[in-house]
Amino acid sequence: MNKLSEIVETIKKYDRIIVLRHQNPDPDALGSQTGLATAIKQAFPDKKVLLGGGNAEGLKWLSTMDEVTDEDYEGSLVIVCDTANTPRIDDERFNSGAYLVKIDHHPNDDAYGDQLFVDTEASSSSEIIADLISQNAEFKLTKEVAYYLYAGIVGDTGRFLYPSTTQHTMNVSGELMATGINFAGINQNMNEITLQQAKLQGELFNRLKIDESGAAMAVIDEDLMTKLGITREQANSVVSTPGRLAEVHSWVEAVQKDDGTFRIHLRSQGPVINELAKEHTGGGHPLASGANAKDLAEVDQIFNELIELVQDFYQKGE
Repeated sequence: MNKLSEIVETIKKYDRIIVLRHQNPDPDALGSQTGLATAIKQAFPDKKVLLGGGNAEGLKWLSTMDEVTDEDYEGSLVIVCDTANTPRIDDERFNSGAYLVKIDHHPNDDAYGDQLFVDTEASSSSEIIADLISQNAEFKLTKEVAYYLYAGIVGDTGRFLYPSTTQHTMNVSGELMATGINFAGINQNMNEITLQQAKLQGELFNRLKIDESGAAMAVIDEDLMTKLGITREQANSVVSTPGRLAEVHSWVEAVQKDDGTFRIHLRSQGPVINELAKEHTGGGHPLASGANAKDLAEVDQIFNELIELVQDFYQKGE
């Protein structure tokens, strides 16, 4: 494992840097990616720094991407933020640069890269980037950089509700707020949903299967998305909804993809679920993971396996 200072020394060596993150980005993916890229640009104005990956329609208020060509990758430094494994990197050309760096806070099951820094105790990759800036004199925490990093931290901590929130997280967030960012505006952007998303939440509660163990499951299929006129990105954004119910402690949300398979969201308020996700071509945090299912039968299988996990967890009194 490398030190953040070693990664900074690598950044100094390259005139062209491409910063990537995972597919279907959330605020932490975009916040850490754009926060780091902006900090590098401000510290080293002569470097060409590009943001790679597809745009997230619902998060354009936070960041938009650059057009990155094959030529840009030649001889470049590539830094991947907030991405546990290579299949999830949102540009299959990630390995075509001269040097690859991984910065992440997920379990390091795929230790890719020529250099890597992984801190699973961090609330978010944005928190790690904030540490990189504070620990290295070459960088300054500006208001613009703080905006991206605060959004990332707020996103991955569920506005400081999740157990990943630590005293250090709050200290870092306070330093970001002290730069004068409109933190209330960031919170409002994250809180805002469309009328269609509100209707989807109502449908989700109606469709939710809740086992007596506290495990729950909801399936958002193509028919429902068409009926409500919502995109898959909007469907994926309501993953936290079941956790608002007192009767639900762990849940799976399955969103149908274009090819008929399902993107699986797993969330938990206690039982560790990332090993379950790995069994279905996924992974992630102990209490928040993603996976895939080829059909509804596999979705049901994942739900049954989640029920067993929850039952075992509470039988042991953990």
